[in-house]
Amino acid sequence: METAFYEQVDADSYVATPATIGPWSADAQHGGPPSALAARAIERHEPDPRQRLARVSVDILRPVPIGKISIKTRTVRPGRRVTLVEAVLEADGHEVMHARGWRIERQDGHVPEIEEGDRPVWLPPPGVGSAPDIFTRHQHGYLTMIEWRFNADDYDIAGQVPDGRQARVRSAWTRARIPLLAGEETSPMSRTLLVADSGSGVSAALPVAEYTFVNVDLTVISQRDPAGEWLLLEASTVIGADGTGLASTRLSDKQGSFGRGLQTLIVAPITRR
Repeated sequence: METAFYEQVDADSYVATPATIGPWSADAQHGGPPSALAARAIERHEPDPRQRLARVSVDILRPVPIGKISIKTRTVRPGRRVTLVEAVLEADGHEVMHARGWRIERQDGHVPEIEEGDRPVWLPPPGVGSAPDIFTRHQHGYLTMIEWRFNADDYDIAGQVPDGRQARVRSAWTRARIPLLAGEETSPMSRTLLVADSGSGVSAALPVAEYTFVNVDLTVISQRDPAGEWLLLEASTVIGADGTGLASTRLSDKQGSFGRGLQTLIVAPITRR
């Protein structure tokens, strides 16, 4: 088994291991690992200990290939209370991913914490819930490097779409089996980005043998850092007749919800020749 998702070449370059391979192509990475790597770069660029990375927005310009990638970072908007940092990932001479992150000042004074009322059902034993087809059809790469525990108590979202299909909230507890980089503890935001990109897979609304549903972006906003290694994805996908989808994911740890993830999807039938 691979020991990490990436091997570091120098300060700004990395080599993706086979652990990053996604479900759509053996030549392309799953969106989670490069998004997590971008978050790591944003956190480490001109760091300010008074701030925390609260939001990361990723645009996937083209499939991120397996192999060497480099990252360029810059401060877009410096500040004491807020800082905006940009990371650009390049591979084979092409920009493959843009990411921007807002770092927000941690307050010294008291701020009342307001939480969602419900608590997540804690980790089920293996094999209780059923995994979507995309997880069972692709037993290699990224999907095998994350431990998945699917819940059995998923539920319908009120309201029918025109063709009679009904969106469902599906949920899975997740834990990375390997770190982002060997010998380095993965930060809370990077751990979140690593699995949040799977929200569209957890909530897969169409048969993977008949349709592709690839996300072109990922935005994660967290009101606090997650605690512990297990993270819960509670996701749903809605799809328009023109082939645009939206996957929405509530992100939780054992203590409760700590953020949200959003993905824009391009949905298309698989054509066979």
